[in-house]
Amino acid sequence: MNLFLSTLNQMGFLFLLIVIGYIVVRVKAVPDNATVALSKMENNIFIPALVMGTFMTNLTPERISAAWIYLVGGAAVLVVTVPFAILIARACSKDTFVRNIYTYGLAFSNFGFMGNAVVAALFPDIFMEYLIFVLPFWALIYTWGTPCLLIPAEGERKTLKDKLRAFINPMFIGMLVGIVLGLSGLTLPAFLTNATTTLGNCMSPVAMLLTGMTIAKIDLKKAFSIVSIYVVSLVRLLAIPAVFLVLVKLLPLPETLEQCMICNLAMPLGLSTIVVPAAYGKDSTVASSMALISHLLSCITIPIIFFFM
Repeated sequence: MNLFLSTLNQMGFLFLLIVIGYIVVRVKAVPDNATVALSKMENNIFIPALVMGTFMTNLTPERISAAWIYLVGGAAVLVVTVPFAILIARACSKDTFVRNIYTYGLAFSNFGFMGNAVVAALFPDIFMEYLIFVLPFWALIYTWGTPCLLIPAEGERKTLKDKLRAFINPMFIGMLVGIVLGLSGLTLPAFLTNATTTLGNCMSPVAMLLTGMTIAKIDLKKAFSIVSIYVVSLVRLLAIPAVFLVLVKLLPLPETLEQCMICNLAMPLGLSTIVVPAAYGKDSTVASSMALISHLLSCITIPIIFFFM
């Protein structure tokens, strides 16, 4: 019950930040390009700083020797959920573009912005393991999720070289630097360590503000009128985590791996389904509705899932 109440309290805090982000956009208290600017800072500064600080502080030879368990665990989850996501998406829509949006949302939760924020707040001791666990998800997003599902067929297609180049990003570089510092035992000057910690602490609140700012641009009337959105959201938030809750109790898995798995699967649908297609001039109504409804519902479902975990 303590975990349930702690999770509920944390979700209330995160939801408040989402509401603040929503309000500042609706009342035009920030410039129109604020979302873009904050998103770039989040991806290029705050998340890399958090990842780097986590690895350089917590990574030891003993912990790195067990990293393969989390990589295999993440890949195993994808092997199960991706085919399931494709089947559910086909049943929910006949439109190819909408079906691709549903497939992406069901296969990849908001394990980045939302997942990082929730795990860092509620399970800080496993945050490094969680970052390792989601690496297979990032790999599949770069090689299949974004180029094959979110970029329209008539848009620019990415080559294999482009897909591989996507791995050289600030978060990945921050992780590599953190790994080197953690394993070597080298320490940064105090001012650099403090800067890394402070910037990393900005990740969670900025991520939630960005979520609210993105949702603020949605037509709420349309958002709540698409019935299939509720089906996809409930499958993502309840059905998939519930199945894995049963599986992890039947299999002799380390507790930390179980926690990483459920934390990943319990998150709402991601925001990339809005940003990427919109850049190619596609209608983002369905994706925006999916983001709004799933994030609202997650404030209730995540505490429930964690309670049973």
